[in-house]
Amino acid sequence: MRVLLIVILIAAVLFILYLAAVKPNTKRRGALQSFTGKPVAHRGLFSNPEIPENSLPAFARAVEAGLPIELDVQLTTDNQLVVFHDSTLLRVCGDERKIYEVSYEELQKLTLFDTKEKIPLFSEVLQVIGGRVPLVMEIKPDGRYEETAALACKMLQGYGGKVCLESFNPKVLAWYRKNDPDMLRGLLATDFFKEENDQPGVIKFLLTTLMLNVLARPDFISYNYRFRGNPFFRFCRALYRPATAAWTIKNETERKIAEKEFDMIIFDSFIPEELRKGEENEAEGKD
Repeated sequence: MRVLLIVILIAAVLFILYLAAVKPNTKRRGALQSFTGKPVAHRGLFSNPEIPENSLPAFARAVEAGLPIELDVQLTTDNQLVVFHDSTLLRVCGDERKIYEVSYEELQKLTLFDTKEKIPLFSEVLQVIGGRVPLVMEIKPDGRYEETAALACKMLQGYGGKVCLESFNPKVLAWYRKNDPDMLRGLLATDFFKEENDQPGVIKFLLTTLMLNVLARPDFISYNYRFRGNPFFRFCRALYRPATAAWTIKNETERKIAEKEFDMIIFDSFIPEELRKGEENEAEGKD
């Protein structure tokens, strides 16, 4: 009996510690309303390869449509913040190197999907957006993420537009929590055991169970739509009711489902129905 009581006591303590670890910050839900009214254009409003993802035309198109924008910032070897999604240049530029292994000057020799468009500087993208639509900035977990966070933070000083941050790396969110506490923070998450990645098993477990919320204390959780049934994510949502975002929605059917379950929708690969109908009506009016 004594052994059983000890086991129950240990289990209870571990459960309480788990509850404390996964707790997000729910006090700033209202501040996220700017990002929840319309679907968020992932890497801009693009149509590869004609209008490449994460290109100035893709961002200009999203601004013209009045859509919030999600983009990815990375740091080059010569400390330039550029906007690019993948860890390597292979898929988009046909180069096997990683962004953080290349200088900005070298990047300017490459183009996006054999178009004339080049990888833009973060500063150039901010000028195109000009605060006219909300911006969701993702800082990649690779490379010098602390320096990336610091430079992005400095660049956004005085920007004036609505901006929130998200990252797969809880340490990025912890950096902002300490150095720029007013920045809204979102933890990008998924079921890391079902994704292709080279993370150690322990790290996969901590990330999948959301236990590293203790470092990040995210204002919202941005979760992989495909794995939204993950029990740890569902438990955290049921217990704390945090703001949530769904990534990445690929069609209207997924969008309609996600809108019932998530606060923010991050999409690509299709034109939202209301925008498409607006373009069709505008075209008919010109005829």
